Formats: sequence, C-alpha cells, structure tokens
Amino acid sequence: MRIDFVSDVSCPWCAIGLKSLEKALERVVGEVQADIHFQPFELNPGMGPEGQDIFEHITEKYGSTPAQQDQSREMIRQRGADVGFTFDMSKRGRIYNTFDAHRLLHWAEGQGEGRQRALKEKLFEAYFTRGEDPSSHELLVRVAGDAGLDQEQARAVLESDSYADEVRQREYYWQRAGIRSVPAIVINERHLISGGQPPEVFEQALRQLAEQEETV
Repeated sequence: MRIDFVSDVSCPWCAIGLKSLEKALERVVGEVQADIHFQPFELNPGMGPEGQDIFEHITEKYGSTPAQQDQSREMIRQRGADVGFTFDMSKRGRIYNTFDAHRLLHWAEGQGEGRQRALKEKLFEAYFTRGEDPSSHELLVRVAGDAGLDQEQARAVLESDSYADEVRQREYYWQRAGIRSVPAIVINERHLISGGQPPEVFEQALRQLAEQEETV
C-alpha cells in the first residue's frame, strides 16, 4: 500500500496526523504493508528568512483573537499528547520558511529505507517540541545527522539549489490534484483522508482499503 503524506513541517496537525497514522499502522501489522512517501506543501511559501511572530501571523491569516488562539493551542497540545507527541507551546514563537526543509526531505527519500520518515519526525520535534528554526541550515544539518543521514551531504544539498525544481514540481502536482490544506493522506494514489484524524479513523480506512484491494 502506497501512502503519500502531503504536509508541511510547520503544520501542527501534520505532526498529529503522522503520529496517528503510525499508531494505526502498528495496529494493522501483518494485515497491511505500507510505504510512506512524504510530499511537500508550504503553508507560507512567501515567508521571509526572518520569519514572523506566530501570534501576529495567525491573527493576520485567520483573524482569530488571542483567546481563540490560546484555546486552539491547548487543543493541539492535548491531541498531540494523546498520540505521544509533545508540543511545547512556550517555545514555538515564530513561523518560518520551510522550503529548504522540503528540499532536504526530498533528498532523504533516496538515502535508504526509513531515512525520510526519520528526518520528518526529527523536524517536527525540532520545531514543535524545542522551538527551533527549521529554515536554519545549521539546524537542518544537525537534524539530518540525528536521523541517521550524512551531515556533509546534507550541507552540500542545502548550500546548493539541489532539488528545488523537483520540490516545486511536486508541490504543483498536489495543488493540481486539489490539495488545499494539510495533512492530506493519499492512499494508493486514489483515496484521500484529510486532517489530523485519530488513530481509529486511519485504522478503519487502512483495513477497508486493504480488503478492497484483496477483492479486486
């Protein structure tokens, strides 16, 4: 079963969605064999290198009040805790550009089984748990090493324009396919599950689709 996980590393619901999907996959071991591919989506493609204060950004983008933002942050923190992911909201103060992180993820896809997924998870932890800057090349190189990737190769990718065209082409492909929000989980290039759903939703969908594939 092919799973395309369309997401951004600065999207909290994407971190929740990935943890939920992983829990669902653990529950269907022996029934479903899945191959996850992480696809790029930029929530803020025009974000400058300095980033933007997160409260200011969300107010401008969604028009939400401070009270509404606090309520949303607490809901996200709790949903993360429910699936074993730690959001430290006190450390996440800014929104950053994530294009270079997507370039690195594209490179990691060809570096061995599980490397791209490991990098994705480490990027979520760096931003949401420790409040680090995912646009920083130093941070990206360090996180690549934490994910078992070659740091010097990662640095060479970041210091060049490698994979920029490929990332933009993939972004355009998924936009053309109708993806407007993330996470978007596309199974076998035909079935879409939107949002950071609970593990039970993913589990049910995986079982149903596996059964459908067997009867085709």
